[in-house]
Amino acid sequence: MRQTFRLTSQTKGGVVDTTRQGAAVIAKGIGVKGPRGWAFRGVDISAEPGALIALQGPSGSGRTCLLLALTGRMRLAEGQATVAGFPLPKRMGAVRGRTAVAHVPGVAELEPALTVGEHLKEQALLVRRLKGSPLGGLSWGRRRKAERRARIEAALAAVSLDPDTLPKGLNTAVRDLERLEALRLSLALGMLHAPHLLAVDDVDLKLSAAEREQIWGLLRDLSAAGTTVVAVAGDAPEDALIVRTDSDAAPRAATTDATTTAGPQGPADTHEEETAHAFAETGRA
Repeated sequence: MRQTFRLTSQTKGGVVDTTRQGAAVIAKGIGVKGPRGWAFRGVDISAEPGALIALQGPSGSGRTCLLLALTGRMRLAEGQATVAGFPLPKRMGAVRGRTAVAHVPGVAELEPALTVGEHLKEQALLVRRLKGSPLGGLSWGRRRKAERRARIEAALAAVSLDPDTLPKGLNTAVRDLERLEALRLSLALGMLHAPHLLAVDDVDLKLSAAEREQIWGLLRDLSAAGTTVVAVAGDAPEDALIVRTDSDAAPRAATTDATTTAGPQGPADTHEEETAHAFAETGRA
């Protein structure tokens, strides 16, 4: 039986707030099928721009596949969805261009041997040059460098990652980062693309209770600033919009701007990672 819970839309003077630049997420009966069966199916979501969405369910229940499907990196096998106004699976490329993923094995992961600075520079080089930049009076080369530096600084500030607090600053290798620092770096790499929607996998894996509070506070801040956030989590805060990928989920109250339902799932795909690697259209942007 399909489970439903409703949430109240945030308003300005009784009018729904449409000024935020995040991606609205609408899905009806969506599912992804892998080599060994359904990864997930029968999921409905209706979330306004700037929502904080948590994907929950046991390991192998299709959480990562759902995250990749909502970012245009995995093709839906059934159902319909729109993200940022673009239909899936028809406009997967447009959705990918407006979303970013972080900390997804095989899709967007850190290289232990590279430094923080190398990761940031590499990712910034992939970002298209901003149109109408206030730095237009500089030479082309200087303008590109200034834009890249400004974008990196903004991304680091958005995720509260201060290079000066790292053992060797920007020269710190990823393998020497603490778990929370590495997660912040992954999020910064995604934010470099100024996405309408930022998706992160296993957001609370191997974090202490205090660290989980910190990372959820960060994700809440990104959401409040206008970016829609989708996070795979073992335990999400009460104010997140909870979407379950397992059939035994119980409705849970929340206060975000959306209505969501999650229906019964087909045969569980216990090889979710295999499914993700087989069908995901990879890329960090």
